[in-house]
Amino acid sequence: MWDVPNAVLWINICVCLPLTIIFIVCVCYVGRRDPLTVTYYINLLISNLVQLCILFVWVARLDGTTCAALALFSLTANIDFSICIALERYFFITCPFLDFIRQTKGSVLVCLLVWSVCIITVSLAIALQVLLRFVIHALLPAPLFIFSIAGTTKALPAATSVCTEEKRRVVATLIVLLFKYSLLNLPAVTLLAVSVPPNCHVSDTTDIILFVLIPFVDLFLFFLMRKGPIDRPLAYLCCCSTDNSAADVSNKSSV
Repeated sequence: MWDVPNAVLWINICVCLPLTIIFIVCVCYVGRRDPLTVTYYINLLISNLVQLCILFVWVARLDGTTCAALALFSLTANIDFSICIALERYFFITCPFLDFIRQTKGSVLVCLLVWSVCIITVSLAIALQVLLRFVIHALLPAPLFIFSIAGTTKALPAATSVCTEEKRRVVATLIVLLFKYSLLNLPAVTLLAVSVPPNCHVSDTTDIILFVLIPFVDLFLFFLMRKGPIDRPLAYLCCCSTDNSAADVSNKSSV
């Protein structure tokens, strides 16, 4: 009889792995037509592929040191590319006419820099056995996520060149990225850094569940960042929040 971690691992391998590959192909195709953050999102999915490959190592109970290093590497890359998407969405609202932000050359250079920083930081952390300090590195993007949401929300009224539907998708994307970072990425890095030394074996059920939920959330981002069926639920949520705000204002004025 399977326990919970193994069941979750196999579900992720059998479901999320093929979906991630399919989504990478779809993003490459859709990116030719829709203004999607193609380069950053594809690299985000590639970091998820690394995570999914690590699941095979966990299931097979192979070398724990290599598994831990790759896990930290993929989680760090996931966080870094998430903040790249958040900042790109922020600049899309605040500076919509700056086309160079969305050009391929600049985004490719940023992605190469992110991968290089991840390789260097994880290698040094493993070599120097300072994995607990690695949590500090994971905390650094927190102000950037908050700044992106706050700055984007403040700049929405002035972004007249951006349609209402696109504004909703941008805000929804930033909120999902913040919640994923706060509830999944950061706890997973912390638990992994704590549980790895000295035996370099990941066995905590909570850490495994957090680790395998991240790719599913990233797949959901695909629907938030492009035109499609998600526009109607977002419009409904915005209407509900607007109605509640108007009701509160009317109640206060009547009092």
